[in-house]
Amino acid sequence: MPDVSDATPGPWDKTPAAAAPPRPPVALKATDFLAAQRVNKRNTWLLIIILLLLGGALGYVGGALIESYSRPHYSGVEYSGGGRAPFAAVSAIGVIGGGALISIGLIASAVTFAFGGRLMLGLADAREVTAEQEPMLHNIVEEMAIAAGVPKPKVAVIETEVPNAFATGMDPEHAAIGVTRGLLQKLNREELQGVIGHEMGHILNMDTRYMTAVAILVGLIALVCDVARRAMWYSSVTGGSRRRDREEKGGGNIVLLVIFIVLAILAPIAAQLVRFAVSRQREYLADATSVRLTRNPVGLIGALEKLAAEQQPFPGANRATQHMFIVNPFKVFGANSTALFSTHPPLEQRILRLQNLGIL
Repeated sequence: MPDVSDATPGPWDKTPAAAAPPRPPVALKATDFLAAQRVNKRNTWLLIIILLLLGGALGYVGGALIESYSRPHYSGVEYSGGGRAPFAAVSAIGVIGGGALISIGLIASAVTFAFGGRLMLGLADAREVTAEQEPMLHNIVEEMAIAAGVPKPKVAVIETEVPNAFATGMDPEHAAIGVTRGLLQKLNREELQGVIGHEMGHILNMDTRYMTAVAILVGLIALVCDVARRAMWYSSVTGGSRRRDREEKGGGNIVLLVIFIVLAILAPIAAQLVRFAVSRQREYLADATSVRLTRNPVGLIGALEKLAAEQQPFPGANRATQHMFIVNPFKVFGANSTALFSTHPPLEQRILRLQNLGIL
């Protein structure tokens, strides 16, 4: 594909070529479905391993902290054998705590792979609809499934006036596409086809596997860390004097406490950064895939312009699933948004890329 800086305006450009401002070079990559699938499969397992390690570390340090408070001889206090006992090299309760959180993570991963698509539909409050109830929507989904060469996904609708859409499922055979009532009401057929093509791109590229795992597992690690912070606060309120007495007898507790606090704060932040990094390049690739499936960038460009004008939170959208929607329902990411904390690329950049992309 030629560099987009040399691209000539296509028939969909609304501004005459002579009046069009110069466009900055934008790097575009060809839609390589097989490569995208391999990357997403690898990243899904990498995500699971990272989050399991985070959970295991948090569980171990938390357990070791509990043991050090409940068994004073590990803090260097004199014991019956004479002298002072050394700080425990390996905490038995820490091992139990780490193993427990890793086990919970493994169970959550298994549940994600088995029921991830249905869980996401439930979290989004999306209701499955039949072809008799929404004939045009089903017709477009079937068209895009045929173009992509994948089984027709389930079709669901979120009853809200805010236009938006998402795709979910751990593989193309168990995928689903959800759209809001507002999307059906405010987009014409060409625009709706562009949006469905975008979501079908996520399914075809197996983005949905990674994004579903991110939504469930990142949510789990954030929940565990929140519980840990609350438990730590409760302990500081109810057992402060006893803890201070033990800390005076040995510094091991203080070290563990600092590590625990750092993990409890940084683990969910790290998990969130993983989630933020997921969607940005995935959205560009899904946009390009939509053009490839529909053979027409005009519909998706028009849809993104309408979506940008009405972007807002709605019932069924939450912080855990915000990265799965075609536009983020909670925050508008402009050209000056910090990329590190953005779940989506700026809409202006997405539209610019589509205008430069042409028909693949």
